[in-house]
Amino acid sequence: MKEIDSNCITSSPLFLTYYFSNKLLLEEEIPFPSKCLQTLLSTQQLISVKAIIRKGLSIQCVRCGNKNRKLFSVYPCSRCNQQKHLYCRNCIQMGKISECKPLYLWNGTQAKYTSHANALTWDGELTYAQQTASNSLVKAIQGKEKEFLIWAVCGSGKTEMLFPAINYCMQQGKRIAIASPRVDVIRELYPRIQSAFEKVTVEAMYGSSESKSGMSQIILATTHQLMRFREAFDVIVIDEVDAFPFYYDKTLTYAANHAKKPHAISIYLTATPRKDLQNRIRQRKLPHVYVPLRYHGYPLPEPTMKMSLRLHQSLSNKQFPSIFYKWLSKRNNPKRQLLIFVPTVRLAKDLQKELCEELLSNRIIKNKSEFQEVYAEDKRREEKINDFRVKKLQVLLTTTILERGVTFPSVDVAVMDAGHEVFDEAALVQIAGRAGRSATDPTGEVVFFHSGKTKAMEKSKQLIVDMNRKGKKL
Repeated sequence: MKEIDSNCITSSPLFLTYYFSNKLLLEEEIPFPSKCLQTLLSTQQLISVKAIIRKGLSIQCVRCGNKNRKLFSVYPCSRCNQQKHLYCRNCIQMGKISECKPLYLWNGTQAKYTSHANALTWDGELTYAQQTASNSLVKAIQGKEKEFLIWAVCGSGKTEMLFPAINYCMQQGKRIAIASPRVDVIRELYPRIQSAFEKVTVEAMYGSSESKSGMSQIILATTHQLMRFREAFDVIVIDEVDAFPFYYDKTLTYAANHAKKPHAISIYLTATPRKDLQNRIRQRKLPHVYVPLRYHGYPLPEPTMKMSLRLHQSLSNKQFPSIFYKWLSKRNNPKRQLLIFVPTVRLAKDLQKELCEELLSNRIIKNKSEFQEVYAEDKRREEKINDFRVKKLQVLLTTTILERGVTFPSVDVAVMDAGHEVFDEAALVQIAGRAGRSATDPTGEVVFFHSGKTKAMEKSKQLIVDMNRKGKKL
């Protein structure tokens, strides 16, 4: 981390207030010279707290909340030349937490954020369904609800529904975090929120982001980054609340709960809420609003299913089944870009060479530069997704990293081996939701290629049919 000039302490105490307020940081995350750190500690503007707490036989990481003993390990400590110390493996990607390294909390004057008369610079117009949902959200914030769910179909314009609520929060001088388990969601949201709120400071925080100062009034962040905050936000939005890894990782829920102020509201956005949220809705324990219609008024594309008995044999030979190429040659609109999902990274790597050759021979692409494969650990992941977005790429072979939260205006979607366990009901609904996003092309094709139907495939299609039926009633 780049070191900040020590003059900041004497010349700009306000900078310190905004930099440190409501953060929980390791020493290596503090970009000031050691003399400055010592000054802040001696004046008790910064206070140190234990990073790992022992209570009897129990152990807890203060930053991520991990209590699972299997996720703690020991290491010989060179820092204090004493016995081996515990460290937390669960959040080690955020910096090593150990028994002998404290975390630092700000104990000085707390930051106060600007009240904007009208922060919204977006000049678009919400549809009736969007406005109804947005009004309900604003009322939930005004009524000091603790939680609120927006259950809205893929392509309904959930981001735009947030704008009036964000604007209300800015008028009140509140601070808001919009978090998501998926980094690609944050990358896509960042320019949109910046453009909609040009008068407000906005920052995006994720693993490879340029800035992690966390000083802005609107913070966009992956859910892991919330571990760095304590009682910082008046409103926390969890976009794609049902996405991996948030829905199963309790430490991410811990991070989100500790990042918000005691009386803050948590807002959840999803098209596919998990059973626990649906059960709470049925029990009337979770305030919510339902939006079953896309912003352009057209129905969701309903998937078709194509069976190949030799699917797995073809894939094991690093080939696509012949039925895929037959469909490819007869697409309704060959000018659409093509998004192809496979269940594993290994398949993405194994299939890319043969697929590229077939795409060239079938004139789907003009040259090799119009095709790429992408997966979570791909070092060129962001570049490739951007290239597909600006149509430098015509075909993108992907794992489930692009199942949700990304928008491409005109694509056909193919799911290879749709019966694989990684493609659960929610994943398939979200994947189908990548098609038909634009009002100028609302009818993209969605095809599930399989060797035998699964319950997840059937349920996902039925859910889309049911959503379209409800949308027609509006």
